[in-house]
Amino acid sequence: MTFRIASYNLHKCVGTDGQRDPERILAVINALSADVVALQEVDRRMGNRPAALPASLIDRETDFRIAELPRTGPESLGWHGQAVLLRKGGRIDSADGFLLPGLEPRGALRLVIEPKGLPPVTLIAAHLGLRRMDRRLQWEEIAARMRDAQAPALAIGDFNEWSRQKGFEALTPFDLHIPGPSYPSRAPIGRLDRLVTGPGLKVERMGVFDSPLARRASDHLPIWADIQVTTPRLITT
Repeated sequence: MTFRIASYNLHKCVGTDGQRDPERILAVINALSADVVALQEVDRRMGNRPAALPASLIDRETDFRIAELPRTGPESLGWHGQAVLLRKGGRIDSADGFLLPGLEPRGALRLVIEPKGLPPVTLIAAHLGLRRMDRRLQWEEIAARMRDAQAPALAIGDFNEWSRQKGFEALTPFDLHIPGPSYPSRAPIGRLDRLVTGPGLKVERMGVFDSPLARRASDHLPIWADIQVTTPRLITT
């Protein structure tokens, strides 16, 4: 029982050539062959935060549906710039957003999903703060929600951490996975995009998706992981 999850910071669909091109972003997303995709920076940072990646384009160009979640503004695609795509045929049992502590306004998304008809999985999608002191607090909040989850839990996103180990102290019970350098996309050296898994999940394969188009489409390269559900239901006491 495996599914593929991916995470992609879109940089508001502005590529390394300075051009805003949501269609090439979707071409990269389609090439990932993922069942679930967590997206960051899907909205523009102006006015009422209109979508940089139009929902109508997603409907037309992909086999994904957009998870119904809180939105920052009436024209936004995401909440705090984040959205989740689920391939059609999968199921979303619940979805909400929660605020994260720190100097900057940040939030995370929490969903219970059944990708490809697999058993439920708790997904937390996050774009963490720029300061490590804030990220430590944010991880405490995320780890608490992962521990409370009734289904096997994972977190994925742009964690904004350059260190391999520092800043992740709250995740001691969980497994941190680093697919590889994903930033900046033209010559990646930073392992900013990562995932965390809890009991009941096993990462079978993972990587960074790299192509000439991906290096132009955004300042981040997307990451992906093939995950096996080893324990469909967690036993709680």
